[in-house]
Amino acid sequence: MSPVLAGALQVLALIVALGLAYRPLGDHMARVYSSPRHLRAEKWIYRAIGARPDTGMRWPAYLRGVLGFSLAGVLFLYLLQRVQGALPGSSGFSSIDPDQAFNTAASFVTNTNWQSYYGEQAMGQVVQTGGLAVQNFLSAAVGMAVAVALVRGFARSGTGELGNFWVDLVRGTVRILLPLSLVAALVLVACGAIQNFAGVHEVGQFMGGSQRWNGGAVASQEAIKELGTNGGGYFNANSAHPFENPGGVSNLFEIFLILLIPFAMTRAFGRMTGSVRQGYAILAAMVVIWIGFTALMMWTEFHHGGRAFDLAGGAMEGKDVRFGIGGSSIFAVATTLTSTGAVNSFLSSYTGLGGGIAMLGMQLGEVAPGGVGSGLYGMLIMAVIAVFLAGLMVGRTPEYLGRKIGTREIKLAACYLLVTPALVLCSTAVAVALPTPGRSAANPGPHGFSELLYAYTSAANNNGSAFAGLAADTPWFNTTLGLVMLLGRFVPMVFVLALAGSLAGQRPVPESLGTLRTDKPLFSGVLVGTIMIVAGLTYFPALALGPLAEGLAS
Repeated sequence: MSPVLAGALQVLALIVALGLAYRPLGDHMARVYSSPRHLRAEKWIYRAIGARPDTGMRWPAYLRGVLGFSLAGVLFLYLLQRVQGALPGSSGFSSIDPDQAFNTAASFVTNTNWQSYYGEQAMGQVVQTGGLAVQNFLSAAVGMAVAVALVRGFARSGTGELGNFWVDLVRGTVRILLPLSLVAALVLVACGAIQNFAGVHEVGQFMGGSQRWNGGAVASQEAIKELGTNGGGYFNANSAHPFENPGGVSNLFEIFLILLIPFAMTRAFGRMTGSVRQGYAILAAMVVIWIGFTALMMWTEFHHGGRAFDLAGGAMEGKDVRFGIGGSSIFAVATTLTSTGAVNSFLSSYTGLGGGIAMLGMQLGEVAPGGVGSGLYGMLIMAVIAVFLAGLMVGRTPEYLGRKIGTREIKLAACYLLVTPALVLCSTAVAVALPTPGRSAANPGPHGFSELLYAYTSAANNNGSAFAGLAADTPWFNTTLGLVMLLGRFVPMVFVLALAGSLAGQRPVPESLGTLRTDKPLFSGVLVGTIMIVAGLTYFPALALGPLAEGLAS
C-alpha cells in the first residue's frame, strides 16, 4: 500500500469513528449541562468548596468564578514546583527555578501545556500526577464551562443568568472527562503505553551498556492530555516517545481523542439551543477546514521536491518511521487546529509551507474543531462576525439564533478577535528587536523568525506546541510566554462571558423573510470564508516574512 493511500485511509477511519461517537457523546454532554439533578459525589464537592449549586450567576459572577479558580490553580501549581525537592516521590529531582515554575504553572492552568523543561529530567511523580495531570482535567473543564455559558446566552432569554460556574466545572470533570479518560487510559495501556509508579531505573541496550529511564503514570496522563486538548507530555519527546505512543494504532487513537470532544460539542450546542441543524452548520464549517488543512499538509510533506525527499518517499526529516508522513501530518494538523500542542514529530523539521500550515491552523483561532470548549466559543464568535458581515451586505440588522447582533455584541466580538493577534504580533516584534531573546533562535533568517512567531502564536492561542529550534528555557521567554498564555486565555473569556450575558438578557426576535438562515450550507460557507479572510488579513504579513519566504525559497 502506498504511503499516500495509507494516510487517506487513516483520515477516513477517523471520520467514521468520530461520526459514530458524535451523536451519543454530544447528547450526553447536553444532558450533563442541562440536568437539574446533582450526583451525590457532586454534592460532597459543593459542600467542600462552599458552593451553592442551585444559585444562578450573571456573567460578572461567572467570570469571577473562572478567574478566582484559575488564580488558585496557578498559585498551587507554582508552589508545588518550588517545593518539589522536599516532597516524597520527587524521584530525586530538585525544585524548579522561579521563572520556569511560573511558566509551567501558567501553561497548565491555561490549557496551553507549553513545556520549557525536559519532563523526565525535571518533574517528579508528585508534580506530574498531583499537579500537572490534575490541571489537565480542570483547565479543560473550565474551557467547557465557558463554552456552555455562551450557549446558554443564546438559549435563554430575558434572564441574564448563565448557569453556575461551579456546577459546570464539577459536572464537566466528573461526568465527562473522568469516565472518558478512564476508558482511554485502558485502551492506551492495551496498546503498550506504560502505567506504573516506578522511579528512575537502568535499562540495558541491545549494543551493550545501559540507559536511565523513568517510569510513571503515563497512560492516564496521556489520556487526559489528548482528550482535554492539553498536550503536555510526560516525556520530553511527547507523543513521539514509545512509552506515550507505542505504535500506529495508538497514534490514530490519540488523534481521535484530540478531536472527539471539540467536534461533539457542536451537537451539544444544537441540542441546548433547540436546533440540532444549527449544530450541524457549525460542524460542517469545522470539518471543511480540518479536511482542507489535512489534505494540504499531506500534499506538502509527501510531494516536496528534491532527490533526497524522493528517495525517502517525502519529507521524512523529524518524523518517526512508525507513523510515517501520513500519521505525522494528520497528527500535526489535529494538534494545531485544536489547542492541544502534543506532537509526534518535530514541526521545525517540516517543509517551509508545512510549518506555515501548522502555524496558520493556530492563527485561525483554533476553531476547526478547536480546543475543548474554546473551539466552540471561538467558532460562535466567528458566527456572530459572519452574520454581521452578511447583514452589512444586505443592509439589515444581523440576527443569530433569534438574537439581535447590535453595537454592544459586535464590539465584544471584535475585541475578542483582536486580543490574540495583538499578543502574537507585538510579542514577536519585541523578541525580534531585542538582541538577547533573538539569539535564542537556533536558525537565522526566515526559519529563525518562524521559530519566534510560532512560539508566541502557540502561547497566545493556548496551544503549547513548539518549532523545537527555540531555546525557550530563559528568564525572558519563561516570563513573557507565561504572561502571553495568561492574557491569551482569560482576556478573551471576559468578552465571551460579557457577550453571553448580553445575549441572555435579550428577548427572542421572530424569524422573518429577511432573516439569514444560519442552519444552511450557505451559512457554513460564509462562516468558513469569514474565518479564512479574518486570519489571512491579520497574519499574512508576518507569515510572508517567515514560513512563506522559506517555502518559496526551497
